[in-house]
Amino acid sequence: MSQPPLPDQAAAVYASNPPRELPTRRGTELAMLGFAAFIVTCAFVLVQANQEQELSWSIVWYGLAYLGLFAIAHAAVRRWAAYADPLILPSVALLNGLGLVMIYRIDLAMSERATKASRDFTAAAPKQVLFTALALALFLAVLIMVRDHRTLSRYGYTAGLVGMVALALPALLPSSLSEVNGAKVWLKLPGLSIQPAEFSKILLMIFFASFLVAKRDLFMVAGRKVLGVELPRARDLGPLLIAAAVCLLVLVFEKDLGTSLLIFGIVLVMLYVATERAIWVVTGLAFFVVGCLIAYQLFTHVEQRVANWIDPLATYSDQGGGYQIAQGLFGLGTGGIGGTGLGAGRPDIVPEANTDFITAGLGEELGFIGLAAILVMYLVLATRGMRSALAVRDTFGKLLGCGLSFAIVMQVFVIVGGVTKLIPMTGITTPFLSYGGSSLLANYILVALLLRISDAARRPAQRARPKQPVQQAPLAEANTVMVNRPPAGGHQTGEPTA
Repeated sequence: MSQPPLPDQAAAVYASNPPRELPTRRGTELAMLGFAAFIVTCAFVLVQANQEQELSWSIVWYGLAYLGLFAIAHAAVRRWAAYADPLILPSVALLNGLGLVMIYRIDLAMSERATKASRDFTAAAPKQVLFTALALALFLAVLIMVRDHRTLSRYGYTAGLVGMVALALPALLPSSLSEVNGAKVWLKLPGLSIQPAEFSKILLMIFFASFLVAKRDLFMVAGRKVLGVELPRARDLGPLLIAAAVCLLVLVFEKDLGTSLLIFGIVLVMLYVATERAIWVVTGLAFFVVGCLIAYQLFTHVEQRVANWIDPLATYSDQGGGYQIAQGLFGLGTGGIGGTGLGAGRPDIVPEANTDFITAGLGEELGFIGLAAILVMYLVLATRGMRSALAVRDTFGKLLGCGLSFAIVMQVFVIVGGVTKLIPMTGITTPFLSYGGSSLLANYILVALLLRISDAARRPAQRARPKQPVQQAPLAEANTVMVNRPPAGGHQTGEPTA
């Protein structure tokens, strides 16, 4: 007969006959990480074979660095988030690895061009490895310090205040300390430059999740009914108006269309998840359309981006015109369905090829099939995050998990939509693929929080500990009871004696 589980093992069993441990699926995660490492290694080999016609020891260095970093990440998840979803970390590892391969491939091309022009060139791939190491260190810190995602709800308003300050800080600083390529989104420190908006989006999501949990009933109240639709009350539109105003101010003072669009979209989705009322989405989209029309009339940089979107060839030679978008489209057209092959294209002729337009380079060399596979990886990552958010038992975790997962989808849609001319181009990076420290650091914090929510969702509920038996008095101190034989038809009585 199987022995019942000990009290300290109660969290690791689930109902079955006989009881057995719930699989943590860490072995599955390790196998998927190995598969991701195999794909990344093959990609490095193809790049060097096509670019340099030989293999060098740099592949070994990059490969060992990649394996070492994600082996540590896997060990950390196994130790501090044992029940987390087994596909989240491998998806991130594969995307990060492919981004590193593409950055290295662009480095080789740029180095060759610099040599021919007798110019110095600093490779970006070693810096990207360093940024990945720092991001994973921050990833470990979040996993260790945030043992329960629900504790973040206590600091919701503090997170909102810090997030707003971080978002507004570049606009308040002089252009020499904050402006790059016309956008005031940076914080330039001696030897270090960061984008505070990358971190503020996570802080604002924590704030919105805690706020919506506390004020959910406020948004559930219906106002007047028009054409059969229950409109929200005017006094309840305050948070949505504040979010729209903040995004508009970011657009005005920082010229950062991508961040403003991202934050407003996240607020809208979290509000819909909290209330399940589509009218909030319709209202938010109406505010968005009005804001876009106002921005187009008032700000020349918005008008320029719309002109580049409508016809990039018409503004091809203009300052700040459609040259970048057109070059990216030429690269995608060259790649076609199957791509030119890793290392056999010309992604280096696209400006900002390793940051904003890295998806154009991947589309050229991997083709439509390869780029679609990368987008599917993002879809898998976001879907697993959403699945964990829906399965977690607390409302705060549901809202925060949905917001974090949607942030990934929204970022990818905005940047890939701009590169492919589906929507006007914005200035945000592709998560885990693009070169840059701020983006990697912030997105690995996001992944750590998703893993923490996933661990809480999949971890078995604590069983009630068995009641301790009542402690009886020692035999030497117990009273004895003398039982007398009752008379016929009588009742049994007993008289205690010492």
